Amino acid sequence: MNRPAPRALRTVTGELSAASVRGPALAHEHLVLDLDRQGDGAAILHPERHAAAVTAELTALRKEFGLSLLIELTCRGMGRDVGALARISRDSQVAVVASTGWYYEPFHTPEIEAGTVEQLTEVLVREIEDGIGATGVLPGVLGEIGSHGDVPTDPEAKVLRAGARAALATGLSLATHAQLGRGGLAQVELLTGEGLPADRISVGHQDLLDDPGVHRELAARGAYVAFDTVGKSSYRSDRDRLALLLALLEAGHADRVLLSCDISRHGYLVEEGGQGYGHLFGSFLPRLRAAGADDDLVDLLTRRNPLRFLTGASEEDN
Repeated sequence: MNRPAPRALRTVTGELSAASVRGPALAHEHLVLDLDRQGDGAAILHPERHAAAVTAELTALRKEFGLSLLIELTCRGMGRDVGALARISRDSQVAVVASTGWYYEPFHTPEIEAGTVEQLTEVLVREIEDGIGATGVLPGVLGEIGSHGDVPTDPEAKVLRAGARAALATGLSLATHAQLGRGGLAQVELLTGEGLPADRISVGHQDLLDDPGVHRELAARGAYVAFDTVGKSSYRSDRDRLALLLALLEAGHADRVLLSCDISRHGYLVEEGGQGYGHLFGSFLPRLRAAGADDDLVDLLTRRNPLRFLTGASEEDN
C-alpha cells in the first residue's frame, strides 16, 4: 500500500515541521560529494577539507537572507557522507535534507547491473526506513536520480523505476538529474507510468535547456521544473536563464518552479573565488525583482514551492 506524503521534513538532524521553515530554501545543492573521474580533484567537496568553507557560507546566508533549508542531492555513488552533512547542518544552523537513489549511468554502482527493479527498490526503501548505513540518518527525498540523452538508457530506466516505486512506498518525492536539461519529458513519462504523481517529481537542470515549450509541458503535467544551475556561467548566462524563467512565469507556472545553484565542485565555493551557494540570493533574485517579481512571488519560488515538493502539500497548506 502506498503511504501518504509526510507533513514533517526528514532532515539530517531529525524531523522538522514544514510550517517552521520561514526562510528560503535551496532546492538542489551538494555540500559533500566526489564526482572525480579525471583524477584532478576538481569535482569534489571533501567532508574535511571543504567543510569549514561550506559551513561558513551557509551560516552567512542564514544570517543575511534567512536561509532555512537545503535539499542535498548527493546520493549513492556520488561520495555521499551524511555524517558530514549533519555536522555542517548543526554548525550552520541550516536544516539539510539528505537523499538516496542513484545518479546517471557513468556513476552507477555495481548492484545496478545485477539487480532487478524490485531488488533496487528494496535497497532504497530499506535505506529510507532504517537509515543510511549505521548513521541512523533518514533520507528525506529521492535524488538526484539521473539520465542523459533524450531517452534514459536501460540501466537508467531501471533506476528511475526503482526510485518511483520507492517513492510510492515511502511517501517521499523524487528529484531527477537531466543531463544538460535533456530527457525530462521521458523521465516524467517513465516515473508517472510507475504510478508516481507528477507533483512529487522535480525535473533537474531545466535552465540548461533552451526550450520554453518543454518547460511549459513539464509544468502543465504537474512536475516541478528545476532552474537549479543558477550562476554556472560556463553552461549558460544568468541573463538567458532569467529570460527562460520569465517565459515560464508568464505562462502561469510560478507554482511549478524550483531554484538553486547546484554547487558541485570546490572551485564554486566563495573561498576559492566561485559564485557560492548565495549567488541565487545575492545576484539572480535581484535581477528577477528588477524584472517585476514581488515579495510573494519570491517567497513562492524559494520557500513554498520547495516545501510543497518535499511534502506533497497544496499551496493552501503553506
